[in-house]
Amino acid sequence: MEAETLALAQEIDFSMWGLFARATMTVKIVMILLIIASCWAWAIIIEKILSYRKARSEAAEFDQSFWSGEPLDELFDQIGPDPDGRAKKVFAAGMTEWRRSHRDDGGLIAGAHARIDRSMDVAIQKEAEDLQKNLAVLATVGSVAPFVGLFGTVWGIMHAFIEIAQQGNTSLVVVAPGIAEALLATGLGLLAAIPAVVAFNKLQADSDRIVAGYESFADEFSTILSRQLDS
Repeated sequence: MEAETLALAQEIDFSMWGLFARATMTVKIVMILLIIASCWAWAIIIEKILSYRKARSEAAEFDQSFWSGEPLDELFDQIGPDPDGRAKKVFAAGMTEWRRSHRDDGGLIAGAHARIDRSMDVAIQKEAEDLQKNLAVLATVGSVAPFVGLFGTVWGIMHAFIEIAQQGNTSLVVVAPGIAEALLATGLGLLAAIPAVVAFNKLQADSDRIVAGYESFADEFSTILSRQLDS
């Protein structure tokens, strides 16, 4: 009897596709949602890695140009009021307000320094929002996916026990497929959640460092303009 049961168990398809095909419709929907969430999270992760790498490269390149000794007005004329680089946009925001603060006679309108600082702060805030865009999706996937997978597991195990009760048989052939299908949902939930959580923490820290670099540059630039205002 045991040999016959073992032979029947070996004939069962325990591959990923086999487990998915035998699962109930509810568990199938859960698995599909988890696979979609995992693909979505990985797409965001790859896009953010490339975006942050580009932002750091642009910031380093602009920082070299800024401290090269070239007059700021000439540098601003080269990059224009609406440049592509993130660090350049912060600089352009400050220089645009700097030029707007000059009267026709060459004098400065009162409160120019405060307006320049606010302009750069607004530009930094916009870049920070763009850098952190979709990071909330990673946090959501990381926190929700395990519970969605657990729901699929509970549902699958419940269905497995119903089959056991209907067949009146607790042999391995009856129990194993249902349990395996149920646990697959949990596995997919963890597969989606773990990379999302790790990537969220790493990308959030990278974003904070990039924004901190913009803020540091804005402070240095504001100090340079303050010297010119005082003189």
